Amino acid sequence: MRNSLQNRKTNETNIQLKYCLDGSGTRNIQSGIGFLDHMLELFTFHGRFDLDINCQGDLDICPHHTIEDIAIVLGQAIDDALGDRKSITRYACCYLPMDECLSRTVIDVSGRPYHMFNAHFQTPMIGTCPTEMIPHFFYSLTMNARMTIHQEILYGQNDHHKAESLFKGLGRALHQSVQLDQSCMPSTKGLI
Repeated sequence: MRNSLQNRKTNETNIQLKYCLDGSGTRNIQSGIGFLDHMLELFTFHGRFDLDINCQGDLDICPHHTIEDIAIVLGQAIDDALGDRKSITRYACCYLPMDECLSRTVIDVSGRPYHMFNAHFQTPMIGTCPTEMIPHFFYSLTMNARMTIHQEILYGQNDHHKAESLFKGLGRALHQSVQLDQSCMPSTKGLI
């Protein structure tokens, strides 16, 4: 099993995270931010990972540290669970509709972090989650998971639908890209 156990304790957050890449979508997520919990549940279900997160953050100040630190720790867990990345499919793409909204997520689990995000939100908050933190979450996850992720909302109106489409799309693309293919190394270099 490709899994990881991560702990991060700072003056701003205290996070315990358990991640299994080859799971079934089982999840127990407690960030203190309802909308983030909902998005991570969708990411986990559609990615068919197992994910447990328990976070106590300084939400009395604002949700920034909690959202950012969960993304950092989740990215580190994904990177750890991937190991040497040998024999993975590596590349994947997901178009995901959510009612009037359509997103595209393209991923390369290359070991080289790069994040491109092209989506705009009309409202400053979804529940208690600042919409400006959605791209920052994905950026922080990308850098710590050491992969290239391009995300775009092709069209859509509802901000909840946009965010949901992006989280589900990333889960599905990540699931596809980490499938094992013992027949080849996914790079002409001989390693990732």
